[in-house]
Amino acid sequence: MKFATWNVNSILARLPLVLRWLGEAEPDVLCLQETKCTDDKFPAEAFAELGYRSETFGQPTYNGVAIVSRSKCESVERGLPGDEPGAQARVLRATIEGTRVVNVYVPNGASVGSDKYNFKLEWMRRLRELFDSRYGPDEQVLLCGDFNVAPEDRDVHNPKLWEGQVLFSEPERAALDRIKQWGFLDSFRLLNSEEKQFSWWDYRAGAFKRNHGLRIDHIWVSKPLAERTKAVMIDKQTRAWERPSDHAPVIAELEI
Repeated sequence: MKFATWNVNSILARLPLVLRWLGEAEPDVLCLQETKCTDDKFPAEAFAELGYRSETFGQPTYNGVAIVSRSKCESVERGLPGDEPGAQARVLRATIEGTRVVNVYVPNGASVGSDKYNFKLEWMRRLRELFDSRYGPDEQVLLCGDFNVAPEDRDVHNPKLWEGQVLFSEPERAALDRIKQWGFLDSFRLLNSEEKQFSWWDYRAGAFKRNHGLRIDHIWVSKPLAERTKAVMIDKQTRAWERPSDHAPVIAELEI
């Protein structure tokens, strides 16, 4: 099966691009982030025409996650345990062909030390608690999405420039590593050791053409899935399309 994750930066604005990409890449499961629309506005019919079922967790204007899948999504859950009514739409969970898929849009954090930054760290702590309380590392669990954190120096075009900045600060990286220590492996790094492989490039200053990016979109797998991971890639071509998202899809092929 091919699992993909993509922050589309508004599904309604990028729908033609997403449908074009689905037709070319043909993933079995596509996890979307930053859909930026309520569930009733999500274009489920357009995906159904291509053979995909849709599960959504949206809100107006901001955030929002969705899973489109050729197979049925079972045991669907939205949000983190303990979320209050009206909490930000950032987590969507479903079991697909025996694999528990957790699709997340981690908060950006705005700037180091801000209220939004502290919210991000607390949110990441709660995400780790989710895995501790609901799943075991010996199960088939796949965590994917826009993590809004670059884990290592090789995931940043200029580590010295980004040092101490949001998306690459030490507290964020430590919080991300704590989630990883639950029992995840970075599927991309299982098979790719190259530096300067990115999934996000700012719209400004010609960042994409200069390859000034960060690798902040990830597919992590538990050990049982790591043993079945055959290929992982970042599909950068979409970033060069007209009116693109600032993120590129990440695809992992697993024998399931």
